[in-house]
Amino acid sequence: MSIDAIDSRGRIPRDIVAIFHASFHPTKGNLVDWCLKASDDLELDGVEFSTLPSGLHLVDQDVVYFTKDTHSGICVFRRRRTAEQGHRGFRLTSLGVLLAKSTRSRPWRHVAALRTLADSIYLSLETRGVLEPSESDWEPARVFFEERKVQRADLSGAGEWYGWSHELDNPDSELSRFNPTMHLSHLLRILGPSALTLYKHVLGRQRILIYTLPPVEAACILCQVAADICYAAQLDPSTNDINENDPATQYYTRLKGKTQEGIHVLGMVTLNDLDRMDREGKTGRGWVACTTDAIFLDKPSYYDLLIDLTTSTPSKTSRPTLYLSKPQPQPPGSKGPTHRLAVFRFTWSDIRLWNELERILQLDGDQCVQPCCRPSSEINARNKPSSSWTDPWRIYEDVCIVCAGLWMGSWRGNSVASYSTGNGSLANWGSIRLEGDDDLTVDGTFVRNLGMGIEGCPGGSPNSKGMRRTSGMTWPVGNTGADRRQPSSSSAATRSMPQLCNNGNDTDPETNERHDRQILTTLALLQTFHANTSFQLSRLVDLLPSVTSGTPETSVIYITPKDMVSFELGPLSSLDARYLEWLADEYGAGSQIVVKRGWKDLFGMIFGFG
Repeated sequence: MSIDAIDSRGRIPRDIVAIFHASFHPTKGNLVDWCLKASDDLELDGVEFSTLPSGLHLVDQDVVYFTKDTHSGICVFRRRRTAEQGHRGFRLTSLGVLLAKSTRSRPWRHVAALRTLADSIYLSLETRGVLEPSESDWEPARVFFEERKVQRADLSGAGEWYGWSHELDNPDSELSRFNPTMHLSHLLRILGPSALTLYKHVLGRQRILIYTLPPVEAACILCQVAADICYAAQLDPSTNDINENDPATQYYTRLKGKTQEGIHVLGMVTLNDLDRMDREGKTGRGWVACTTDAIFLDKPSYYDLLIDLTTSTPSKTSRPTLYLSKPQPQPPGSKGPTHRLAVFRFTWSDIRLWNELERILQLDGDQCVQPCCRPSSEINARNKPSSSWTDPWRIYEDVCIVCAGLWMGSWRGNSVASYSTGNGSLANWGSIRLEGDDDLTVDGTFVRNLGMGIEGCPGGSPNSKGMRRTSGMTWPVGNTGADRRQPSSSSAATRSMPQLCNNGNDTDPETNERHDRQILTTLALLQTFHANTSFQLSRLVDLLPSVTSGTPETSVIYITPKDMVSFELGPLSSLDARYLEWLADEYGAGSQIVVKRGWKDLFGMIFGFG
């Protein structure tokens, strides 16, 4: 058994309720041609579309995350060569599993073993020259299913949640390097400050869709990472350890969300899921999904935020594009589109939080030996492509960072409560930074497949001291300006090929040190998001009378731009105003917030009237 399929105690996760094989038939279309289920009541209708999304015929292999009703699932895709008539040279197949419902499903724990299983079955067929597998060919899959099938209602603890430190740095759990959450720094470097627009939509439980081209594994992982940003804050308070003497978490005992579950990660969706997306959106829980169907670009009424990863490729020096879905008025009797897409990046109020996140990313990259893992400010200017200035949105980001830093820095003082990460230095908070394009290759940014390295994973320095793992979500701060490695002039020639952060040998001390630094970075980033969330929700507690009194009541609360400043949000931002309304809808116990944004209110905020 592969080491990445079991935990440190040799225990195989037993949380699978079904295993199946889906394939594309030239005349019948997508179909499930073999399956085993723990219960006959379990329906597999529709999984053949999620596991074989459009465009996957362009790649040889891939991994797809998806959901079926309340069950999370994962499958490995293979494009097998064939000379059969009508197959156009390839057979398209996927071998997948469905997991039992739990507090936190972890389908990624089965990926390595599922890949090995699929390769062994297909290799056996290829060696014998067999095209259609017989019942005996599925025997390895039966053994796999029996080993991992659900045995107990509590899944032997496989779906429990004990906090991020336990999730990522617990020696008794599976190796955390296979956890999608470890790609958080990758997500931040790809999206830049726009990642905070995603954060607001996740915390506000909105509908988020990621559009990508095959292969899709990276987009599926980004869906999980996006949901994890606010996962701890969105759970039922009883599932979190709460220190009642800690002012930063006292709001937990008074705020109760309507859902008390993390935002739903749908994974891969297709046109077959339109009705399901509509139903999920009406539950108020929100969802994050990804798709390869370009027709979704013409259906903005089905989502609130669209992230187009196709605008970030090796041939385009720009970030992924974010679109907000906005309703547009229709004349009576008109059958035109009810929503339109509007390009959006970030608000000025996001700059402070982004500066703190980037400070952690820079600490992470100080000793990284690979250029792809370091902040862009560390890359030699002569090696940067001159085309980075041709991206108008990159210039827009730079101007906004300067203006926002100057305006907010002189307008009000820094808030320790909102971005505190333990013993972190306050020297860089609210500072102004101008960075170049965060190129992950010489030609621009792009989303890598899993296995091509995690953006932001720290490289160990042969002369650096090992960092001790910590069970707390804190970041040890040292001298961030010393011993920064500069890329050599020869590195420009190698950056046309991705410089990978290889996991290497688990027994290699340098690899273990790099992995420890990666865990610390991820925990520090999660803590920064959580601290900001706690600050804003604690302000919400003081604002909502239904929460303060402890008795639900329906009321409309009008707040001014000056009140928005107390949340460290932009008083002129319509997105920040809607963000507050989303929070009140989730945690207000019947109360609603309406932001007064008339000229009188804006002038009163600017000149201090009222």
